Amino acid sequence: METGAHNIDTAKLAAYLEGKVAGIQGPLTLEKFSGGQSNPTFLIKSQSGNYVLRCQPPGVLLVSAHAVDREYRVLSALSGTDVPVPHPYHLCEDRGLIGSMFYVMSFEHGRIFWDPALPELSREQRGPIFEEVVRVLAALHSVDIEKTGLGDFGKRGNYFERQIAVWTKQYRAAATGKLDAMETLIERLPTLVPADDGQLSLIHGDYRLDNLIFHPSMPRIQAVLDWELSTLGHPLADLAYFCMCLRLPPGGYIPGLAGRNRDELGIPDEAAIVERYCASRGIAGITHWHFYLAFSFFRLAAIAQGVLKRALDGNASSSKAMEVGKMAGTLAAHAIDLIETEI
Repeated sequence: METGAHNIDTAKLAAYLEGKVAGIQGPLTLEKFSGGQSNPTFLIKSQSGNYVLRCQPPGVLLVSAHAVDREYRVLSALSGTDVPVPHPYHLCEDRGLIGSMFYVMSFEHGRIFWDPALPELSREQRGPIFEEVVRVLAALHSVDIEKTGLGDFGKRGNYFERQIAVWTKQYRAAATGKLDAMETLIERLPTLVPADDGQLSLIHGDYRLDNLIFHPSMPRIQAVLDWELSTLGHPLADLAYFCMCLRLPPGGYIPGLAGRNRDELGIPDEAAIVERYCASRGIAGITHWHFYLAFSFFRLAAIAQGVLKRALDGNASSSKAMEVGKMAGTLAAHAIDLIETEI
């Protein structure tokens, strides 16, 4: 059984899970899901059905990265809310069992769309998919963080200042050479942060189309996946991140819609997405939009650099890690273009 660099003892894992997850029965097999650069994810096949195991990658990790325990806490808190998530069964913090911390959650049967152009759907089917994406994002940002027990899930206030500092530090820790565009952003972004407007919510941190599982036939999200980067923060960071992904060129590792005719595809343009989001949350239009987009490009560039570093160290969770890592410079250049048009 191929599990990458993990070499998981499935008999030992089955014996452990039988005492922790009600109803699960061994023997079991593991199959690694393709895609994803962060926390390796496996399909568990057992006599009692299918489950999903998500764990930290092997090797030395950056501080605070790959926080599967935080993911598990968010899934537990959101169960029963208007935000659809997989059911969390068990968190194992004993790294000795399979070599890293992991948790087990439900397997959700449905569709994942990897290309935002939605080539597998008709023109009439595409618009409702994006409407649902925006609806669920607005629902996420409307979650009562105190009632769900997430009031201490992150620091409050000065979100963008703190995040720029965090991702600058992460980028420095993962640097494999000098990227002039990143150096420019590290210098200029802190001077462009808008005044804190008091907005605070649970944010996903990686809200894009391929982290959503849709119903097999209806335009309804069944589960939002990959909560590793979730925290308390400014909700517009999530919205800008989603729109940032749509600004990327088609055909890349993270494909976007740059240069595509949205009207011909039946997909709303960025202005329509922002307008629908604001209406769903009952807020006025957004100022400083280019800053939020630029921050998203900067942050993703830092993440891509981390992926490249793990690939060079032999710890990446996907064979395409080098391809992702090479995106850092291009992403940073996009951010510079945005901040130059903001002023």
